[in-house]
Amino acid sequence: MDTIFARIEKIFKSCETDLQSMPPTLLYNEGWMLRLTVDWFASMDWHDESHPLAVPPGYRWYSEALLPSAFLPESRSDSLAESWTHADAAIGHFDIGNGAKGNLALLSDAKHFVVLEAKMFSKLSAGVKNATYFNQAARNVACIAEVLRRAGRQATGFAALGFYVLAPATQIQQGLFDPYLTKDSIRSVVERRVAEYGGKRDKWFSDWFLPAHARMDIKAVAWEELLAYLAERDPDAKQLKAFYERCLEFNRPPEEVKP
Repeated sequence: MDTIFARIEKIFKSCETDLQSMPPTLLYNEGWMLRLTVDWFASMDWHDESHPLAVPPGYRWYSEALLPSAFLPESRSDSLAESWTHADAAIGHFDIGNGAKGNLALLSDAKHFVVLEAKMFSKLSAGVKNATYFNQAARNVACIAEVLRRAGRQATGFAALGFYVLAPATQIQQGLFDPYLTKDSIRSVVERRVAEYGGKRDKWFSDWFLPAHARMDIKAVAWEELLAYLAERDPDAKQLKAFYERCLEFNRPPEEVKP
């Protein structure tokens, strides 16, 4: 396998040459920026457990975890249903399904669960096929509540429970995520989703969603803020800043052509 990993490294390194073996955006993107950033936090000798991306000893992180929904299909003809949600990354006390499955399940004594969504220049998705208003923020928060329900773990037992959108500072300052990340907006959207089930999800909403929603920290965090935090504690983090600058370079939308 060492030879395979060496070949993978060679292919990735070609992105910095004139003889690229693949589009640079397959490396320089929000997914890899997220993985590298969280891994950097996990590898630090000093941990501030109050930080949104803290990964102290005994915690784990996982990229592309699958989160269960409270609105999974009840039958093949279920016109309201949705599928599991892909979380860009999760941090905390949990297990991941075996094999190719990324199903996430909290440990019985879990006290930390954070879900991360990574962006460069894209917006949060507006909805799902059977609920076009059920946006990405509301869906993730609802899934977090469902993860807690399946584990039988009430939100009050958690030291940290959160949903964070990581994005460039310019995107955050423009207010692109503001309409979706307020507590009132998320509650309203999920309440609308629940109402479509004619009472069948009301108990889930009152017993699991509302307590999780009340306990949860929800906000957008700038990549630049994370990079500055790491740079203060690890001089080598300047490499991550250089990687981020390449992500911005390759993912920035083309400027509008002026007539």
